[in-house]
Amino acid sequence: MVNEAIAMLADYAEHAGLIAAYERTWAINTILDVLKLDSYTEPEHTWDPAGIELAPVLEELLDDAHARGVLAENSVVYRDLFDTEIMGRLTPRPAQVIEMFQTLCARDPKAATDWYYTFSQDTNYIRRDRIARDMQWKAPTEYGDLDITINLSKPEKDPKAIAAARDLPASNYPRCQLCAENEGYAGRVNHPARQNHRVVPITINGSPWFLQYSPYVYYNEHCICFNQIHTPMKIDRACFGKLLDFVRQFPHYFVGSNADLPIVGGSILAHDHFQGGRYTFAMETAPVETSFTFPGFEDVEAGIVKWPMSVIRISSEDPDRLIALADKILGKWRAYTDEAAVILAETDGVPHNTITPIARRRGEKFELDLVLRNNLTTEQYPLGLYHPHDELHHIKKENIGLIEVMGLAVLPARLKEELAAVADGLVHGRDLRADERTAKHTGWAEAFAPNYTITAENALEIVQKETGLVFAQVLEHAGVYKRTAEGKEAFLRFLNTI
Repeated sequence: MVNEAIAMLADYAEHAGLIAAYERTWAINTILDVLKLDSYTEPEHTWDPAGIELAPVLEELLDDAHARGVLAENSVVYRDLFDTEIMGRLTPRPAQVIEMFQTLCARDPKAATDWYYTFSQDTNYIRRDRIARDMQWKAPTEYGDLDITINLSKPEKDPKAIAAARDLPASNYPRCQLCAENEGYAGRVNHPARQNHRVVPITINGSPWFLQYSPYVYYNEHCICFNQIHTPMKIDRACFGKLLDFVRQFPHYFVGSNADLPIVGGSILAHDHFQGGRYTFAMETAPVETSFTFPGFEDVEAGIVKWPMSVIRISSEDPDRLIALADKILGKWRAYTDEAAVILAETDGVPHNTITPIARRRGEKFELDLVLRNNLTTEQYPLGLYHPHDELHHIKKENIGLIEVMGLAVLPARLKEELAAVADGLVHGRDLRADERTAKHTGWAEAFAPNYTITAENALEIVQKETGLVFAQVLEHAGVYKRTAEGKEAFLRFLNTI
C-alpha cells in the first residue's frame, strides 16, 4: 500500500507540474528518503493522475510513517511538519517559481497570479481539504450582503505540542510568520513548516516587497504582500503610494492595509504588510451616500460611504491626486479631537487616531476607501470604545482588522457547534441557559426567535442570518461616527476641517 501511495504522489506531482516526467525516479527516491525507506517496488497503475486527491495520499504515507516509528507523534502539529517536509521535496526551487511568475506577469499579470495561486495549492501550502471545511454564508443586511465564515482550517495545537513548545529554547528565526526567511523553513512545534512555500519579489512604489498567498484563504486569492525588511506597520503617504502602485500593476486585485495601532490593527503589527486578492466585498459595492468636495481637490470624487463604519471614499484617474488627498486627510485625522463625539487624538501622549486604507481599480479610475479608526479605551470599555462591546462577544470579541472592515466576519471555530446547538434548542424549545454551548447566546436568541416561525428545516438558516445582523452591529461599534443624525453631523464637522 505504501508503494502505491508513493507512486500516486509522484504522479500527482508530475500532473501538477511540480516535477517533469524525467524527474520521476528522483522524486520517488527523495520521498523514500523522508519516509526512511530503502526499497520500493513500482505498483500497477490503476488510477488517473488527473483524479488524484492529495490529502488522502499524504494521510496514508503519514499513517505508515507513524506505524513504523518514523513519525513519533501522531497529532496534527507533527503530521503537518512531516507532510510539509514531503511536499517540500517536490516543490520547485524559488528561482524556478520566480522565473515562471515574472515571465507570465510580463505578458499578463492576471495569468501570473492565476498560475501562482494554483501552484500554492498544488504544493499543499494552501491545504485545499482544510479550506473546504470552513463554513461560509452570506447574510443580507442594510449594508449589503455581508460575508460570514467560521474558520475551521487552522489546526488547533494538541497538549503535547503545547508542552513541547514550552520547553523549546527561545528563537527569533524567522522573526515572524511573514518574514521571507520562512521560505523553505522546516518549522518546529511552535512555528509552521514552510518547505513547500515560495514567495515572489515585487517592487511597489520603488520599494522591494514580496508577494505570497495566505495559507488560510479567507476569500478568493487571498494574497499577502510584505516588506522585504522586518519593519513595523505604518500608515503614511508612502503607504498610500504603495497600495495604489500595487493595484496599478495588478488591476484585477484589491489591496488594503491594517491600521498601525493596537486594538484597531491586525495581528502582526511588527511587519509591514498588506492583504489583497480577487474578491468583491460588500464594502466595494456599498454606495456613496453623501458626496463631498475637498477644497483644492475639486477634481477628486469624494464622499461618505453607506457602511456601518466611518468610511471616506476618494476616486480619480490620477493616483498622485489620491495620494496627496489621502495624506492630507490622514494628517488632519491623526491630530483631530472632538470631545463632543468622544474622539481624542491622544491621551498622555499615546496616539489614538489612524486609518485603515483599501485601494482598488474601478475601470480607469483608482479608488481609495479610508476607514477612520480610533483605539481609545475607557474604564467601561477596556478592550476599546470603538470595538465590539460585551453584549456582542458571544459572536465576535476579537479585533476588527482589515478583513472584517471590508465586510467579512472571520468567526472562531467554537461557533460551528454553538450555533447548531442554538438552532436545535429553538426547534425543540429547550432552555438555552441550561447548555454551556448556548448559554451565552440566550439573550440574543430569545430576542430574535419571536420574529420567526422556526422549524427543523429553517432553524440553522435563521440563526446564521441573525449572526450576520450581529456582525453588522459589531462593525457599527467599531465605527467612530455612529449612524445617526448626530453622528453624521460630527463626521461632516471633521471633513470640513480638511
